[in-house]
Amino acid sequence: QVQLVESGGGLVQAGDSLRLSCAASGRTFSSYAMGWFRQAPGKEREFVAAITRSGGNTYYADSVKGRFTISRDNAKNTVYLDMNSLKPDDTAAYYCAARNVWNSEWLDYRPYEYAYWGQGTQVTVSS
Repeated sequence: QVQLVESGGGLVQAGDSLRLSCAASGRTFSSYAMGWFRQAPGKEREFVAAITRSGGNTYYADSVKGRFTISRDNAKNTVYLDMNSLKPDDTAAYYCAARNVWNSEWLDYRPYEYAYWGQGTQVTVSS
């Protein structure tokens, strides 16, 4: 099992940047593919970005492509989401998720494919 703790959320203005971090417990972090998802009030949870076990491949939702970057540091058991040019539509609770995978190229955009979730961190972007 792995436990995930997100941090770095806050209140920012449109156009600002934020870096979210997700710290994972355990000694096998490099066995987990990771994803970031978000959920705004009254809306379903939606995919933001995903990264393979090694960090060699990434995948983004069209709504954040070119503005957000997912990365990971397996030595620090941490995955990051760098968010630039933030918009009010980016306002949501952001969650990181993990799945233990054998396939080093695995990543997915569907929330139900991930077994472990953090508690979320709130990002609010004012106009």
